[in-house]
Amino acid sequence: MENVVIVGAGVAGINAATKLVDNNYDGKITIIDMGKDPYNRLPEEVMTGMLGAGGWSDGKLTYHTEVGGQLSKYCGEEKAMELMDQVITNFKRFHPKPEAVQCSNPQSEPEFIKPHFGLKLFPVWHVGTDYLSEIAKNWYDYLVEKGVNFIWETKVTDIDFEDQLISIGIIDKIFYDKLIFGVGKSGIDFVTELSEKYVLLTEPKPVQIGVRFEAPQKHFQKLIDISYDFKLYRKFEDKGVSLRSFCTNNNSAYVAAEHTYGDVSYNGHAKKDESYRNNMTNFGILMEIQGISSPFVWAREAVQKLQVGGVGTFFSPSDRVPSKTSEGNYVKTHVVDSLNPLYEAIGDYAFYIEDFIEDMKKVFPTLGNDWGVYMPEVKYLSPEPLVDYNNLSLYNYPNIHFVGDALSARGITVSGAQGTYVAEYLISSDKVSIKVKEENLNLN
Repeated sequence: MENVVIVGAGVAGINAATKLVDNNYDGKITIIDMGKDPYNRLPEEVMTGMLGAGGWSDGKLTYHTEVGGQLSKYCGEEKAMELMDQVITNFKRFHPKPEAVQCSNPQSEPEFIKPHFGLKLFPVWHVGTDYLSEIAKNWYDYLVEKGVNFIWETKVTDIDFEDQLISIGIIDKIFYDKLIFGVGKSGIDFVTELSEKYVLLTEPKPVQIGVRFEAPQKHFQKLIDISYDFKLYRKFEDKGVSLRSFCTNNNSAYVAAEHTYGDVSYNGHAKKDESYRNNMTNFGILMEIQGISSPFVWAREAVQKLQVGGVGTFFSPSDRVPSKTSEGNYVKTHVVDSLNPLYEAIGDYAFYIEDFIEDMKKVFPTLGNDWGVYMPEVKYLSPEPLVDYNNLSLYNYPNIHFVGDALSARGITVSGAQGTYVAEYLISSDKVSIKVKEENLNLN
């Protein structure tokens, strides 16, 4: 019986484990995570724990291969969609009210957008942030019942690729036959550390940094009616810069602080329960910058420049103040009187974000100055390890499979699909192994 160890209990790792146990995989499965199980994880503990960051605070599953990182490049378009179907099915399967899961599928780009922005239209399954905790509990109970061993609140400090040993704590080590490495955004520095230690072939990733934009929903309603999770975008190819709105939340939309590497950045989520309705909209305005030397270091330094007194910064050109969280507390941030801190942090790149906002004011004429931005929003992307497209394994270490944000998945559905893809490979290999054993027994 082989030991399959999954580092990271995020969407990628959990979907991998689910696929394995659903198919009666002949192996011991262990999942290690820095965070807590879903019964002890607090709502504000966003970054680590059961279902990771996205599966704990974001109830939207994008259903398209052009959104949320690479997937079809590994397995082809048809297989990618099939894998995403499996992830969506799992969220419905463990949902306390699966009938509440709805899909929005806008078809045509409205004319009022075209002069200033492109608009990406694609299907989105709306799970509902309110239900994620119960989904996590149901999912966790199922895996425990199936014999999956969880090790919570434990940091992996090192991995010996040669001797196949995982170090946890000071002296404890766990042996693995197969390793699924699915750390989330909070483990990106560990990915970099391992890549440098084993001189892994990698592909540099661009910087992704911006702001979390917030305004009353009424200003965007005519677009929301067409596309709930709208994605405005524009590209400046000659400058190596592109911008997009990201992770749109409406109706009961809340801004949330994220703590990564000791710094505060901002994200958002939406509640489904009508009692949380605040008639607000928030979304990220994320800028992708190509050609930055040491993009991870550059982004870290930019984020640090936007920290004041242990929190990020907030600016509104009107009398808007930071909003309240879904728990009823004001978002922790330092109020500033201009966008100058953003310019000081990222230089003239801040102009692209300011220009994006100015054009939104043209497209949505009631918006005016009735908005605010929380700075920064950032997506840390480590250099992407080059993997075998057939199973996402490292070329020099075929028993180690990278998935999720460790492989620049950038999305719930893609992360889960990558985990499922690896699990399918392990299942097929297991069947071959069993067949060979049976043939050897018959020969003897």
